[in-house]
Amino acid sequence: MSDGVVRYEREGPVATVTMNRPEYRNAQNSAMTYALDTAFARAVDDDEVKVIVLAGAGDHFSAGHDIGTPGRDVDTTFQRRAVLWWDHVGKPGGDQRYAREMEVYLGMCRRWREIPKPTIAMVHGACIAGGLMLAWVCDLIVAAEDAFFADPVVRMGIPGVEYFAHPWMLGPRAAKEVLFTGDRFDARRAYELGMVNRVVPRSDLVGETRAMAERIARMPRFGLALAKRAVNQAEDQMGLRTGMDSVFGLHHFAHAHNAETSTDSLGGMDARSMRDASGS
Repeated sequence: MSDGVVRYEREGPVATVTMNRPEYRNAQNSAMTYALDTAFARAVDDDEVKVIVLAGAGDHFSAGHDIGTPGRDVDTTFQRRAVLWWDHVGKPGGDQRYAREMEVYLGMCRRWREIPKPTIAMVHGACIAGGLMLAWVCDLIVAAEDAFFADPVVRMGIPGVEYFAHPWMLGPRAAKEVLFTGDRFDARRAYELGMVNRVVPRSDLVGETRAMAERIARMPRFGLALAKRAVNQAEDQMGLRTGMDSVFGLHHFAHAHNAETSTDSLGGMDARSMRDASGS
């Protein structure tokens, strides 16, 4: 996997999985989602890999879901691996949206959160909406000073992205501010909120992330897996999984409302209008 929409590289105990659609700011289509899943599975199955780093090629980590590039593949069937549900292609209305988003967005993110090896998101530039989902499923986040974050989908009338971890990643009040305003927040603010572990100069991002990964890799593999599972289970006891389920229903109610009252399920918004509204 040295080319295509995802690159995979291993150096010693560290595997780096890189989103590779830089011309579209690493917007996530289904092809990228399934390629990410293949890369993560490869790293899990490789006994030499102790830590996985998720990165983005080009100037940005990820601008979110692909809602408007020539490679948008919303009507394409891919092998299903995250959940047992029927294929979305050819289904009407909410059936299509629910099946696809439960698989490629919520299902895949939940699957990746349970990867038994430590994962580190190495974030620079934009980390918007669906980009937040990819960073949040990782155990640690190292951000460059130029990184910025936002979930602006309330502008579409939708109450946040599908993997709704906002109250756990940001705290309830900051989560409301981020959603209510749709505004960006920078890496320093993300650090203050506890969402990011480290903020480093852009020139040091790869080196600092690599050093952290190598330090973690010196710990026992099984101990790391159990420690990760312990924290994830504690988060779930604090309501993360059930809260996410309930908000996924609200998310799709919003899509249905948009489809009935506007031109489409996105409330008439597209990638350009979302970017212009947010100033990004």
